[in-house]
Amino acid sequence: MVSRLFSSIPSVTRKLLIANVAVFLLQSIAGASEATRAWPLWFELWPWVPAPYEVDGPGFMPWQLLTSGFMHGGLGHLVFNMLALVMFGSSIEYEWGARRYAIYYVVCLLGSALLQLAAATYAIYQGQLILTLGASGAIYGLLLAYGVMFPNRKVTLLPFPIVLKARTLVIVYALASLFYGVFTTGTGVAHFAHLGGMLVGWLLIRWWRSHPPRGGSGGPRRDPRAEALRARRKASKLRLVK
Repeated sequence: MVSRLFSSIPSVTRKLLIANVAVFLLQSIAGASEATRAWPLWFELWPWVPAPYEVDGPGFMPWQLLTSGFMHGGLGHLVFNMLALVMFGSSIEYEWGARRYAIYYVVCLLGSALLQLAAATYAIYQGQLILTLGASGAIYGLLLAYGVMFPNRKVTLLPFPIVLKARTLVIVYALASLFYGVFTTGTGVAHFAHLGGMLVGWLLIRWWRSHPPRGGSGGPRRDPRAEALRARRKASKLRLVK
């Protein structure tokens, strides 16, 4: 049963799920030994530290823009993000196909990291050192795309048992991230990464809609491979009914 459910997750979403879990396991292994405990710090997102400020650690490295998006601060953090990845990402990948979906995910991840980098660098001047890790920025980009593509679908607002339309959920999370990012500090949540993922995702969708492929009518087009994925998904459901 579990293997059937896992195999029903489309290819890119499944690979992202595996990658995030694998990296979390490596983090846990490294953290268990005194000799390797500091290794993960090289892959979390550090702020850019201008002179004359100094930090005790590796500081910002370009690869952190990508690697930090596959790391998590705890099991709960990982589980929440992976549930959202499967919930939103699967539907988007079935609609767009693997290639466009993968591009969108990576662009949202990098965009969220860049905005968070700017926010964390600004925080240096306020006497705060903020390190960032987690897939939440890319997940918020997926939430934005889901709300654009399926605005009237009903979604449960986590962690509260409240059911909202997808477009309403997007607005609620965006406003909450903006409020907490601007007016609060020390929450332990990368609100600007969330906003960055949404903003970059929105810009990319607008770009695709205004620059359709030759012969297209605007917006992300359905990939033939996505059609095949949806067909296999329906066939899988029929087999389960038997």
